[in-house]
Amino acid sequence: MNFIITGKNIEVTQGLKDAVQDKIGKLEKYFNPDTEVIVTLSVEKERHKIEVTIPVKGSIIRSEQVSNDMYVSIDLVEEIIERQLKKYKSKIIDKSQGGGDFNKDYVEKDYTDSDEVEIVRTKSFAFKPMYPEDACVQMELLGHNFYVFRNAETDEVNVVYKRKGNTYGLIEPEN
Repeated sequence: MNFIITGKNIEVTQGLKDAVQDKIGKLEKYFNPDTEVIVTLSVEKERHKIEVTIPVKGSIIRSEQVSNDMYVSIDLVEEIIERQLKKYKSKIIDKSQGGGDFNKDYVEKDYTDSDEVEIVRTKSFAFKPMYPEDACVQMELLGHNFYVFRNAETDEVNVVYKRKGNTYGLIEPEN
């Protein structure tokens, strides 16, 4: 695996590089040897965060973990990615394409996981056209983290969501 390790508000020491390569390197059994792994380490106050992104053909494997110790975050992120790979194997690998960037053993092995995705509730509601700013207000009134609405300007279905730092995001379809 080819590691690209960067730091924000932290000096990436050789010890941290070694820890990342040792822990994330355990995932090498799932990928081809030339797979690129993008790792960003950052520190904000007492929050030690690691973000790992592994672009693979047609998909992106990504995890982000935060703790009060960078080495703990590194341990956690490796466990999460491995669990994702096992749980969603059938969804992230299209066998007709031969598995792309994935190791042959991983593609051929069956993982059984009882944590299948299960939809337990369905909601239906009428779409009232509104502006994104109004949708943000409605989202706040409901106490939700996101809100689906029909944009009055474009007549498309959009989503507004809460971001860190008391800001909002807007998701709209590409044309």
